[in-house]
Amino acid sequence: MTPVIELAQLTKSYGKSRGIIEVNLTVEPGEIFGFLGPNGAGKTTTIRTMLDLIRPTSGTARVFGIESSRDPVAIHKRVGYIPGEFALYDRLTGRQTLEYFANLRGGVDKAWQQALIDRFELDAKKRFKEYSKGNKQKVGVIAALQHRPELLVLDEPTSGLDPLVQQTFFETIKEAVRDGATVFLSSHILSEVEKTCGRVAIIREGRITKMDTVGGLRDLAHHQVELRFSGPVPSAEFAAIEGVSDIVSEDHTLKMRVAGPITPVVRAAAQYELIDFVSREPSLEETFLAQYGREAAGAASDGR
Repeated sequence: MTPVIELAQLTKSYGKSRGIIEVNLTVEPGEIFGFLGPNGAGKTTTIRTMLDLIRPTSGTARVFGIESSRDPVAIHKRVGYIPGEFALYDRLTGRQTLEYFANLRGGVDKAWQQALIDRFELDAKKRFKEYSKGNKQKVGVIAALQHRPELLVLDEPTSGLDPLVQQTFFETIKEAVRDGATVFLSSHILSEVEKTCGRVAIIREGRITKMDTVGGLRDLAHHQVELRFSGPVPSAEFAAIEGVSDIVSEDHTLKMRVAGPITPVVRAAAQYELIDFVSREPSLEETFLAQYGREAAGAASDGR
């Protein structure tokens, strides 16, 4: 079966500035494929090059088996795309904007278009300039979905959406996949991809650094934990717990990074008078800084 997306040694250089370097990946039909990386890692450049919105310096990008620079129109007919940032016509209402994009594609199923408007609770009578960031994002989401594309290319699609709308969005994406669509999802939020994708590629500084199933990436996941006590607590006791690192002690507060189960930390903290316990999952960008920052420091100490 022909891959929906096939990138081979795809490179985009901006002169002295880094773009992407020899990106290789394959997305099979029916996948929800996650494309992860910190901000500025090269996610958007990869997508724009893949869709022939910009031309590669070298390498090839094939979508539906078509080399993107040979026949981008044939590809775009079958793709729904949400850019990371977009600007539309301020004076058009939400419905007029959706109709405009529908007409560019030769029309869409009106009942499906209205179903999406209702599902995302978009006030389609308002002008685009009157929308909040979240409502503008809803317009982009509906425009990408309304023609029932074979491939959805989503660049940070949940930006600005509140949690309930995000849930609706991912339910809709999963329905599209059940109906035969393929999804290429770019994000910097690890938990977002964990709940949705089957396979994931991680890009850092323009290069693919890891490609695996979501289960295989769980070694990246960790929590930032902050414990506030009523009195002094020996930080060495927590440092001895497997998976705990980067401990910082300030007054009667301990801050630490916890990889893996958090239960041992809770048990250790319960031995003391605990005033407050805060645990949060960091963004992937913070995860990268924690993981790759140490690698960079190690490389520097080795003279590399």
